[in-house]
Amino acid sequence: MLYAILCYNTENTVFSWSKEQEQKVMDDLHAVQEKHLKAKKLGPTARLMPTTAATTLRKGDTPLVLDGPYAETREQLLGFYIFDAANLEEVLAFARELGAVNPGGAYEIRPLHAFYPGTLETA
Repeated sequence: MLYAILCYNTENTVFSWSKEQEQKVMDDLHAVQEKHLKAKKLGPTARLMPTTAATTLRKGDTPLVLDGPYAETREQLLGFYIFDAANLEEVLAFARELGAVNPGGAYEIRPLHAFYPGTLETA
């Protein structure tokens, strides 16, 4: 089953890391990811740009486009992983490995229900 691992952290903290801190975290994360890539368990990953680069479309009778997400939360969604796991315990083990090398924040794990565009088929 595919799972999304949503990565939350305090944006101001993460984007204030020095280049050296940033490189250390990225190197450590890559080391964790490598074995899962080789096992074909790890799918696409993405790091999101800061929320200051976001645009939100608020739905309603007249849709409204706004700069930013305007989420009043302590932590922001900063990226995600797609992981193919046999069960929740397997994906939790991967998230724990990531958490061991990534300071702060939280991981939200959700099973994916993938849709194929233009059809009613699901994966």
